[in-house]
Amino acid sequence: MIKVGVIGATGYAGAELVRLLANHSKVEIEFVTSRSFIGRNISEIYPALTGSVDLKCEELDIKRQSKKVDVVFTALPHGVSMSVVPKLLKENVKVIDLSGDYRYNSQQRYEDWYQEKHESPDLINKAVYGLPELYKAKIKVSNFIANPGCYPTSATLALAPVVKKEIIDSRSIIIDAKSGMTGAGRKPSRVTHFSEVAESFKAYKVAEHRHTSEIEQNLMNLASEEVMLSFTPHLVPIKRGIMSTIYVDLIQDIGSSELIELYQKFYSQAPFVRVRQKEEMPEVKEVTGSNYCDLGFKVDKRTDRLIIVSVIDNLVKGASGQAIQNLNLIFNLEEKEGLDFAGIIP
Repeated sequence: MIKVGVIGATGYAGAELVRLLANHSKVEIEFVTSRSFIGRNISEIYPALTGSVDLKCEELDIKRQSKKVDVVFTALPHGVSMSVVPKLLKENVKVIDLSGDYRYNSQQRYEDWYQEKHESPDLINKAVYGLPELYKAKIKVSNFIANPGCYPTSATLALAPVVKKEIIDSRSIIIDAKSGMTGAGRKPSRVTHFSEVAESFKAYKVAEHRHTSEIEQNLMNLASEEVMLSFTPHLVPIKRGIMSTIYVDLIQDIGSSELIELYQKFYSQAPFVRVRQKEEMPEVKEVTGSNYCDLGFKVDKRTDRLIIVSVIDNLVKGASGQAIQNLNLIFNLEEKEGLDFAGIIP
């Protein structure tokens, strides 16, 4: 059995990790930590875990806890992980970090977009970006994974095949993305108050959301030229899910059947990417609770533009499920182990 610990287990991503790990046949959860609920059983915080996980939330004690496990998931806010991850790595434990602290290949890029000094820049280039569909080989031999952001996962998977194939203008990309409220985290605020979000729909951080830079970095790793895009996120009054509707200008004449073939070939070894066979658009509810990313697209011949729709569950493929997918690869398990289930119906 692979022994694991979860640091930050009572946030939404951490709790989802615990829920999914509890049903993983090759994993045993050794400890969970929380700053807010030390000494309380995690099933008190999340009664849904009653009978499934019977662990008390511990105070973080890296030296003691790291001796008990093979791998630690750090489900901490950005800026906090960078003070914890270096200590874990010094204890020779594998780390899968769900924050944004190690996703960039440039210290300057991180500091420009996160407006915070990086405390362990020496580790930036040691982390492997944990998007299995693009970096499976590197993930398999790594002991330190930077789990991707939710919006970047949805957008990158949608765009990677056409960027790599150079059939779009990489400076024409417009991403219109919508997220459920769990993407804002568990900590309450006026912005996420029920009365503020119910029966409403709003854009936020227009032209300045930090995930813009993560998506650009991902696509520039695939492209032969600079990528600059427009990214507008929105909050919608649902609990889970991300839908990215993406508009790009075509620079080659290509039809829907050719696109389907291109995407199927590109993702032939990607068990969690599902490509629509016709010009049908996926819906958020079709992936809710699952680790799938569903993709649909349509060529607008009138404008020579390609429209791509990508949907994921932000807490699963956008966070905790993807982290477990990375664990499976690191430990040479079947990639779908512990994640081989469909979304919730209806």
